[in-house]
Amino acid sequence: MVVDRFSSEQELLSRGISCIAGVDEAGRGPLAGPVTAAAVILPVTWYVEGIPTALAHLNDSKQLSELQRDHFFELLTQHPQVCFAIASVESTVIDRINILAATHQAMNEALRELSTQPAHVLVDGTRVKSMAIPHTPLVKGDSRSYSIAAASVLAKVTRDRRMRDADARWPQYDFARHKGYPTRGHMAAIARHGPCPIHRLSFAPLRPPHPELFPA
Repeated sequence: MVVDRFSSEQELLSRGISCIAGVDEAGRGPLAGPVTAAAVILPVTWYVEGIPTALAHLNDSKQLSELQRDHFFELLTQHPQVCFAIASVESTVIDRINILAATHQAMNEALRELSTQPAHVLVDGTRVKSMAIPHTPLVKGDSRSYSIAAASVLAKVTRDRRMRDADARWPQYDFARHKGYPTRGHMAAIARHGPCPIHRLSFAPLRPPHPELFPA
């Protein structure tokens, strides 16, 4: 089955809404590092004429190889008609306000940083109550909308690069390999060395079993 990945954008365009942003995040599940969100506004002519051939295989970042993600990241960020912004919320904030609130904060920050404010937003997943701009949530939106797929790639590549930087600072955790996700090797490193400053202490298994015994 062929998926028209501009169908959501075209439906909004038919209602007179042409400035549309796709928003997605990367890093909700890891035990370390930030959660990162990107907002992307693709040229409205692409909704009608189709996406450029060089971007035709743009998809959910999880369905792409690292090489493909890096390639699409460069194409998107260097295109003069693509408007984008990227924002991250750090692990200390995640611990304070919880991962869902931090994810929504990153999305809203990315939208605020856009040089052009969209009239409507396509969001991967569920509705974001704190988002002031009218938006449409799309389950598995990163594989249904090119706008969301573009945001997915920008968020993923940006966060992965942050985790490679963290690997250079804390090489004992091998962040460059697992990007903070709870792999067996990462769990063994935490058991051996304890958490580092970018670990999310509110996440199990880093969270103390009896937090009332460990006052802030």
